[in-house]
Amino acid sequence: MKRVLILFLIGLNTLAFAQKPPLQRWTKAQADAWYAKQPWLFGSNYNPASAINQLEMFQAETFNPQEIDKELGWAEELGANTARVYLHDLLWQDSTGFKKRLDQFLGICAKHKIKPILVLFDSCWDPFPKLGKQHEPTPGVHNSGWLQSPGALALTDVSEYPRLKAYVQGVVGAFAKDPRILLWDVWNEPDNTNDSSYGRNNLKQEPERKREIITHLLPDVFQWARAVKPTQPLSSGTWIFNKDRDVSKPENWSAMEKVQYENSDVLTFHHYADVESFEQVIKQLKTQERPMICTEFMARGNGSKFQTHLPVAKKYKVGMVNWGFVAGKTQTYLPWDSWQNPYVDGREPKIWFHEILKPDGTPIDPAETSAIKKATGK
Repeated sequence: MKRVLILFLIGLNTLAFAQKPPLQRWTKAQADAWYAKQPWLFGSNYNPASAINQLEMFQAETFNPQEIDKELGWAEELGANTARVYLHDLLWQDSTGFKKRLDQFLGICAKHKIKPILVLFDSCWDPFPKLGKQHEPTPGVHNSGWLQSPGALALTDVSEYPRLKAYVQGVVGAFAKDPRILLWDVWNEPDNTNDSSYGRNNLKQEPERKREIITHLLPDVFQWARAVKPTQPLSSGTWIFNKDRDVSKPENWSAMEKVQYENSDVLTFHHYADVESFEQVIKQLKTQERPMICTEFMARGNGSKFQTHLPVAKKYKVGMVNWGFVAGKTQTYLPWDSWQNPYVDGREPKIWFHEILKPDGTPIDPAETSAIKKATGK
């Protein structure tokens, strides 16, 4: 009964909002004009090596500007000009301190000529985030401490939505005209139910009808952000592709994808497969006639590599942001299957899954960094 009431209230909330004139996304001409001012975009999804998740990156006790400065210096040396960085709604409980630390982070980025993509919400991994000291990495497991935002409890309680709105409008509003920010990614993989990790763990249950709830909520999140009039574009990236589904045809879009495509100023997407399917997805998305940025790629074991994908991306003027930069507490150099079979007791992956650099800043594969520098012109 409670779940039914929650969804009924969400429906009323969305209906009431829809009766107001919607704030419009950028026209194609506006999006093209913005993109024409950008260099070819390259960077990594970035989290400091010492941080297991978003909270550990930005909480006062563990925020480490010296480490960030060092690591973004390494990124600059490779020719990176962007980085994708995750925020979290719980950080807004210390809104003054969080804005100060985020401003300091943006200053470090600017020093290294990097304009970050800032992610507001995320549906991946642990659905029960908590402020304070974060747990240590689970041995041998990929991204064992990453946090969903909002968590399951906030997502299924409409009384929490004003707080979520205050977070979105507070953060975006504070930096709405800041030229140091490239783009706002309003929700990462909103329809991800984590079936291969927390979703199958009895201690980490996903909300019932999670996708339906977020499908109703996501248009409001776009509108919350638009209401504070950011000069940067908004986007939410799609990520489910296969050779048998042509996403150039709107009738093949899921309900969530329809919300994402129809509200995003520029198109963002994720792709972790071979270069042939990567090029196919680009050709299909090009029919929407919007600038494109691949905001997650590079999984060596899946055939997603710098040497193969960067030339194709440059050919089509698609920005590229790989997952993982410096190996650290996220342990995303381990593959996704480590959730079922942790890499412990001497068991090691044959190749690193993600990440470019070892903790000391040296590359895991010099051929990769050579390919990156060739693409970025360094």
